[in-house]
Amino acid sequence: MVKKLKYFFLLVLITCTNTTVGNFMSEENEKAYFAGGCFWCMEPPFEDLDGVIEATSGYMGGTVENPSYEEVTTGQTGHAEVVEILYDPNIISYEELLEVFWRNIDPTALNYQFADVGSQYRTEIFTLGEEQNKLAEESKAELEESGKFNKPIVTAISKAPEFYIAEEYHQDFYKKQTARYQLYSRASGRKGFLEDTWGDS
Repeated sequence: MVKKLKYFFLLVLITCTNTTVGNFMSEENEKAYFAGGCFWCMEPPFEDLDGVIEATSGYMGGTVENPSYEEVTTGQTGHAEVVEILYDPNIISYEELLEVFWRNIDPTALNYQFADVGSQYRTEIFTLGEEQNKLAEESKAELEESGKFNKPIVTAISKAPEFYIAEEYHQDFYKKQTARYQLYSRASGRKGFLEDTWGDS
């Protein structure tokens, strides 16, 4: 009996070691980083997907450590508003995440997205490793060749630097402030652009 209990607790210890409580990280889960303008609008399309465990708003690509929202919005820190996607690659692939990303931005807009202007609202794919970089470059080339847009695709692809989590009030904003989020999404021009560009396809 004692041996069985020891074995049981050993299994629990191994499970806890491989899983970071709170952020759902395990050996099988992977991360992806996308900058697509206001991060309020980039969380919902990813969190609706099977296989996506969590979408977290934050900042990437700047020169200041632990930047605040107020600092980033000046456009002087070099950061972009980003969503960190934690996903299970056994359920959803990185290629599928890329497709969702492209369908939720205007990839022809340089340093702005709809009503939000500044380099902090640029579109960029921050990749982890050679495989993600290869797949991102391929998906961008496919979009360019598709003729979907009559202007150049200006979305950058670069190696992921450190990710800084945004303030708590930004996380799941579309759930916490649903009415305000819906108004912003429509008034910014994003919702109408995506409907006109992609429709229900």
